[in-house]
Amino acid sequence: MALAQNGMAMHGAAWFALEQTAGKGQRGKTWKTEPGQNIILSVLLDTSRLAVSAQFRLSMAVALAVHDFYSKYALDDTRIKWPNDIYWRDRKAGGILIENVLKGNIWQWAVAGMGININQVVFDAAIKNPVSLKQITGKNFDTPALAQELCSFLEQRFQQLHENDTDALLQAYNERLFKRGEKVKLHKDAIAFECIIDHVDEMGRLWLRDSIYPYVEFGEVRWDLAS
Repeated sequence: MALAQNGMAMHGAAWFALEQTAGKGQRGKTWKTEPGQNIILSVLLDTSRLAVSAQFRLSMAVALAVHDFYSKYALDDTRIKWPNDIYWRDRKAGGILIENVLKGNIWQWAVAGMGININQVVFDAAIKNPVSLKQITGKNFDTPALAQELCSFLEQRFQQLHENDTDALLQAYNERLFKRGEKVKLHKDAIAFECIIDHVDEMGRLWLRDSIYPYVEFGEVRWDLAS
């Protein structure tokens, strides 16, 4: 982020960390990981040719790239939990945090931070329902090599984004949407309600069926996956 802000950035530059002491998640949450066991990767993306309004489209592209990568090893049970967590069955396999550098109405850079569980098998008790590739497959993996492979998937999806192939991205995202067509319980403010997950639109809104709300925005709800 400092390189981007100081004009020293290069598109596609990637930073792989063996250990992270101040990991960030969505909405101010922390991201904890065992040293050397997982992918902790930040990739700098040149977004200057994208409209500021395309921020959710970038989020979709990054989520699809991580899904492409993870499902290669974990197979068909991999899903994208709105807006951009990676789940295997009902367990969290990874998360994504995108930070942006804006100058006026120009979206100069985005830093896509990806934390993905690879070899870790013992997790902090505060982490709900985590899972790693090792737990799924029984195998150990070379995490830096997998991070390089993930970068290739990310470049493919980023190019698709630049080709303005929004419909294809959105279709692919919804096809991989966690709990789509299933009844779930969500919490909004102090209200708990049941609904059926329908789809996500290009603005990033999650549309629902059989619900007191037709749709919800990111940050408005939390999931009750124990129900």
